[in-house]
Amino acid sequence: MTAPEFLIDGPADAPACFILAHGAGAPMDTAFMNRVAEGIAAAGFRVLRFEFPYMAGRRHGGSKRPPDRQPVLLDTWRAVIAAAAGSGALVVGGKSMGGRMASLVADESGVDGVICLGYPFHPPGKPDRLRTEHLEKIACQTLILQGERDPFGTREDVTAYRLSDAVTVEWIPDGNHDLAPRKASGHTVEANMQKAVSAAVYFLENVVRCRKA
Repeated sequence: MTAPEFLIDGPADAPACFILAHGAGAPMDTAFMNRVAEGIAAAGFRVLRFEFPYMAGRRHGGSKRPPDRQPVLLDTWRAVIAAAAGSGALVVGGKSMGGRMASLVADESGVDGVICLGYPFHPPGKPDRLRTEHLEKIACQTLILQGERDPFGTREDVTAYRLSDAVTVEWIPDGNHDLAPRKASGHTVEANMQKAVSAAVYFLENVVRCRKA
């Protein structure tokens, strides 16, 4: 499979590259994706965004195609990782489905880390349909940035799961699946997004330190 085209933020000589994939329903250049990519790039890291075949088809053909089947999504990730590999650290991840697919290929691909924004631990309203089996044994260092009231996995839900020691969950106050809080909570979208970006930057900095050690 040929790797898709990249949307690039950040310096070419950055010490680490973060490949950021979109979620199931929206493209790579939404306000959420722009905020994350630009925030991480501003800290001196390179961020590559891409679109899975179905989303690229929506952009170029106008039809609202459903997400590709999982084998296609995983093969796309493998092609992207191969195309992006270089001398620096390589971290993969993304929003919801994009992050989940990244975590499924992380160990086999030998990347340095995974960052998931709003991990879909289970479908909304179906807490018994867990998508955590691989997270119980994943060896790649993984950061999950999760809203406390995310319907795909609330704080109450996730604290009961048995996850690998390589997985760290950073909770975003009163956040939903887009990490946004309710106005009545006293938290703001801007503050929550900054918290998520700062946590991702810290994770990338630690990946670089570990690689140099």
